[in-house]
Amino acid sequence: MRIRCFFAALTLPLLLACTFSTPPAPTAASPPTPEEATVVTGGHTFYVAPNGDNAHPGSREQPWATPGYGSRQLAPGDTLIILDGRYTLSEYDADILTPPSGTASAWITIQGEEGHRPVLAGRDNLLTAINLSGVQYVRIQNLEITHDDQATGEALWFREGVEILGAPSAHIVLQDLTIHHVDEFGMNIQDVDDLQILNSRIEYAGFGALGGPAGEHGGWRNVTIRGCSLSWSGHYYQGGDGSTRPYDRPDGFGIEPAQGPILIEDTVAEHNYGDGLDSKAANTTIRRCLVANNSCDGVKVWADGSRVENTLIYGRGDGNAETTPWAAIVIDQVEQANAHFEIVNVTVDDYVGQNYLLYVQYDNPVPVQVTLRNTVFSGRGSDCPLYINPASTVMADHNLFYLPQNTTLLTHGETAFTCENIASLGEGNACGDPRFVRPAWGETGDYHLQTGSPAINAGSAEGAPTVDLENHPRNARPDIGAYEYREVSSWLYLPLVLRNST
Repeated sequence: MRIRCFFAALTLPLLLACTFSTPPAPTAASPPTPEEATVVTGGHTFYVAPNGDNAHPGSREQPWATPGYGSRQLAPGDTLIILDGRYTLSEYDADILTPPSGTASAWITIQGEEGHRPVLAGRDNLLTAINLSGVQYVRIQNLEITHDDQATGEALWFREGVEILGAPSAHIVLQDLTIHHVDEFGMNIQDVDDLQILNSRIEYAGFGALGGPAGEHGGWRNVTIRGCSLSWSGHYYQGGDGSTRPYDRPDGFGIEPAQGPILIEDTVAEHNYGDGLDSKAANTTIRRCLVANNSCDGVKVWADGSRVENTLIYGRGDGNAETTPWAAIVIDQVEQANAHFEIVNVTVDDYVGQNYLLYVQYDNPVPVQVTLRNTVFSGRGSDCPLYINPASTVMADHNLFYLPQNTTLLTHGETAFTCENIASLGEGNACGDPRFVRPAWGETGDYHLQTGSPAINAGSAEGAPTVDLENHPRNARPDIGAYEYREVSSWLYLPLVLRNST
């Protein structure tokens, strides 16, 4: 075959509810992940208010007027509180928040007023709202960043939410941010070491939610992205619906080669016009994520030490049945011989077919090692087997294959595996209908297992996570796929709140 082959339910389970609070701990079987920073402040507290004046001292009673000015007055240990209101950013670079560096014992903090979410509204093609290039020990928290929807014509153009370009940065925490309807990247980051992006929504960005140019100092290193929505990339550009955007494949997450490690967990990437999650960084871990209804590839990993676990991937094409070269999972263009990749307790469902469900090193002879374990591979369309380059090694066990319109399930070199011989691929591999509650394409699906699913109690505990996608414990005989089966009466749903339709 020459062509390479908003959520998991009407309401999201507790783990991925509105604020993503109380994130679960890493599982015992998971690889090491970046450590979280302890933010220490202790200096002075200053204030900005819409009715303030930059000639004031910046006190609560006499606040400054503009966040850009206030950010430049800070010293290590200081905190800037942006009081509730709407702040228009238009002047380069006076209106851009540009804090200095803090220290390990005296971080700089800029945050919105507690109980409110101040709005930074960019206009007049301003480059960015926040510039953290070259700084260290800075925390930004509880802000909304978007374009000025009160402007008209070209005045409403506004490029990016946060930038780290040119000079490398380190020890940065970006928490409880809402960035939406910007023309380029939500966050445009080149070189950073020790970055946390937590409990944030980055949606409707013209070039992609998280991305940036190739790094010059190791790229993205020691990065944690937790409890975020990286969605609807490309659905907005310069005041429109994104149809005039200059970049046709904006990703939810898409970065160039980097040292890593990168941890993306408890995160949603859906309805992006490009890929859901696309990491060229080494040591990338994608854990407990929902990757749904993206136009191009679902999950793509390019470098050694990468692992996808407890993740649901479905809806490739986002309702568009056009034949494309995209796939649910891609491991490709790997240049390091014997690089290792793991796909464990993942649920994959593809509707359109006419392409590989998963492919590894499609036309690249560099050998890699791939482990497929406890994963459901569901391809409901025609002509959509898995492909492993003959130079590479596949270790597959306890996987469930459901490709009802396909004779061949997986091709590895000269060997084609079918339902008749799939058991010879490895222990516990089988064919069967996983009996999802409600598979979907272009809309919200429900991929919990129904009673009688052959995936129940059919997995292996070896190397498997101890909890499932919803952080429910797995037993000694884990189920195949992202969800551990539970009686319907025990399911807990919360309202669907992540999508920002404004």
